[in-house]
Amino acid sequence: MRHLQQFYIDGEWIEPSGSTRLPVIDPSTEETIGEVALGDARDVNRAVAAARRAFASFSQTSVEARVALLKRLLEAYVARYDEMADVISREIGAPTKLAHAWQAALGKRHIEETLRTVETFPWQRKKGTTLVNHEPVGVAALITPWNWPINQIVCKVAPAIAAGCTVVLKPSEVSPMNAVLFAEIIDAAGVPKGVFNLINGDGPTVGAALSAHPDVDMVSFTGSTRAGIEIAKLAAPTVKRVHQELGGKSANILLDDADFEAAVTAGVNSCFSNSGQSCNAPTRMLVPASRHDEAVLIALRAAQKHRVGPAGDPSTTMGPVVSDVQFGRVQRLIDIGIEEGASLVTGGPGRPDGLERGYYVKPTVFANVNPSMTIAREEIFGPVLAIMPYRDEEEAIAIANDTPYGLAAYVQSKDQERARRVAMRMRAGSVYVNYPAWDPGSPFGGYKQSGNGREYGEWGLEAFLEVKGIVGYGA
Repeated sequence: MRHLQQFYIDGEWIEPSGSTRLPVIDPSTEETIGEVALGDARDVNRAVAAARRAFASFSQTSVEARVALLKRLLEAYVARYDEMADVISREIGAPTKLAHAWQAALGKRHIEETLRTVETFPWQRKKGTTLVNHEPVGVAALITPWNWPINQIVCKVAPAIAAGCTVVLKPSEVSPMNAVLFAEIIDAAGVPKGVFNLINGDGPTVGAALSAHPDVDMVSFTGSTRAGIEIAKLAAPTVKRVHQELGGKSANILLDDADFEAAVTAGVNSCFSNSGQSCNAPTRMLVPASRHDEAVLIALRAAQKHRVGPAGDPSTTMGPVVSDVQFGRVQRLIDIGIEEGASLVTGGPGRPDGLERGYYVKPTVFANVNPSMTIAREEIFGPVLAIMPYRDEEEAIAIANDTPYGLAAYVQSKDQERARRVAMRMRAGSVYVNYPAWDPGSPFGGYKQSGNGREYGEWGLEAFLEVKGIVGYGA
């Protein structure tokens, strides 16, 4: 990729201040597919200064001008859509179908949703003689993960630009290529110089410098809870806004009247989607104790239908996990599940047969998991499902909520009213009733250690806005 060893700052592709490089690894083959430049505090200072200069004028542009800019961005994105899908497939190991139908598609849909939101958003309103005005928060540092990379980039960049903010993006150094491609798309769309800036680098260096920088007004971070805590600490001395979407350990409650064949199968497939590397994956399947064994047999059949293999193989339904580090973590937690006495239904340690290279994990299902086990409490971020029996509805709700996380929850029932009632009691930012279609306009974010604030739709836009009251405006 042409610009992989450069940064996009102040509307130009520039050389980094240092010489550190990091290989980008294809997780399907363990082969190097490029080298990305890693920045340092000097690059952060240059990018933040560019964003600060640009903010003075860009913050004063009209909503109509920003809508026109987003429409150009959408057009430029669509022009390179297939390339975006291919890049993501290769650098994170997403199967080709998933990369085209979902990974790349989410970037497009977030721009479209932002356009719908901006055109109807109440930017100003009167309250008596006071004018309530929404204004951009300032320079926003955006720190994004590797698992759904362009999704998390665009769901931050699009509303930030719509709000009138300027941004500095630090994507994951594990999957930097899609971010470089997105910067090329930004350039092609004619985004004014300094409004969008890209620096590649690691969290302890570039991420930390952005979080602590006095000229950064806001940090929007998606990633692990551990990293989110460190970012909050670094940001605290400058009292900047910190917006976080962190880890999850989502419960999927199957009530006793659910269609188990359909509900268990869909739950397994949802858990294993993207090789289990989704923060909102339904990794804890709660089933009535009387139907536990039935659920286990259905889950076994569903898991065994998955075809693990290289991302580019058309028959692959599950690619590798993203890296050697992630592979090791998943293997360790599978071993712990066995050691702690959970029943291994299928999968388990090691690579699937015939796959000697690549970070491939066997689709794994555990049964008879109790709430105190490590695999019921820690986010695994791999294709590992824990089936947990419960006695009655009250215990199911208690088990579901007994977690430090609160990103998502799932409820399945033939009785819609019953499902709604249970959903209202879930301590989670998103609850999905009977596997609905994905909604880019629904608020997305978590309770407890899953973060604070919300993304998507109007909530994503509000995250980048300050509220000003001009008292006496209408007197």
